Amino acid sequence: MDYKKMLKEARENLNGSCRVCKTCNGVVCAGEVPGMGGKGTGSAFTENFKSLENVKINMRVIHNVSNPDTSVELFGKKMKAPIFAAPVTGTTLNMGGKISEREYITPVVEGCIESGIYPMVGDTAVDSFLMDNLDVLKANNGDGIVFIKPWENHDIIKKIKLAEEAGAYAVGVDIDACGLVTLSMHGKTVVPKDLEAIKELKASTKLPFILKGIMTVEDAMLAVEAGVDAIVVSNHGGRVLDCTPGAADVLPAIAAAVKGKVTILADGGVRTGVDVLKMIGLGADGVLIGRPFVTASFGGGKEGVKLYVDKLISEFEATMRLTGCQTVKDIDGKVIFR
Repeated sequence: MDYKKMLKEARENLNGSCRVCKTCNGVVCAGEVPGMGGKGTGSAFTENFKSLENVKINMRVIHNVSNPDTSVELFGKKMKAPIFAAPVTGTTLNMGGKISEREYITPVVEGCIESGIYPMVGDTAVDSFLMDNLDVLKANNGDGIVFIKPWENHDIIKKIKLAEEAGAYAVGVDIDACGLVTLSMHGKTVVPKDLEAIKELKASTKLPFILKGIMTVEDAMLAVEAGVDAIVVSNHGGRVLDCTPGAADVLPAIAAAVKGKVTILADGGVRTGVDVLKMIGLGADGVLIGRPFVTASFGGGKEGVKLYVDKLISEFEATMRLTGCQTVKDIDGKVIFR
């Protein structure tokens, strides 16, 4: 499959909800929520992109690293690279409505698994979308992670049980979605979570439990106190609160505070394998990528997803080679130009 052709098909199938810009930086789609843009001025989306773009890396060529190993193990699963497809949900709400949720998520799940990484799936204001996602995950041996919106705890726990039944190997709550416009527009009640509420959710499952939407050291430390297994440093793609910093801006301080105490994932503006290395150099153990997987699925189905993953891993491997990193564990602050 030709990459440019995939992008062209995606532009048509996204039906005006995304222009599939040459640079996915949130400028053209600013304020388009519902849609694929960032909330309000769109600055939280654009800051994700700019904060990561502004990170520069140190090129090192005097070493013996010729065949880097991009693989990692996260949540007990071996992965070809430390990359997840982020839980992006809501085809009829945000993605033009031309393709159904099941038609969109099936290529993401299957393409990721066949490429050696794992998908994350989620829920949204349309209850049936979670069920579609769980059905597809179950049909693929449960090889993925399920994120639930921050409903009342009893509703979250019910959905965690559904994720367990589908065979998911980890679950999480994207607590920052309490500010998501598409949920409130459909009369759905989402609420922030205090420490005790998070502890209750963690205790409700034996699966690894992930808290997504951490943007401060204080919240990261509270997440550790609650006993979660992992956090995702994320501002929800700039879709929930205007005027936040970019994820790459806050990641180093969060990593300095909780690295080794909890698995740290990060998302926001990651587009290439170079970006993956940057996030890991800033302190993440793995990354999530959202909008580009939508483009890949809408533009090329499973083959489009596989094409994009192969591109990411090839770029990541080349960047490891040119920064002198034999394994992912070798990627640390030394790759970042200060």
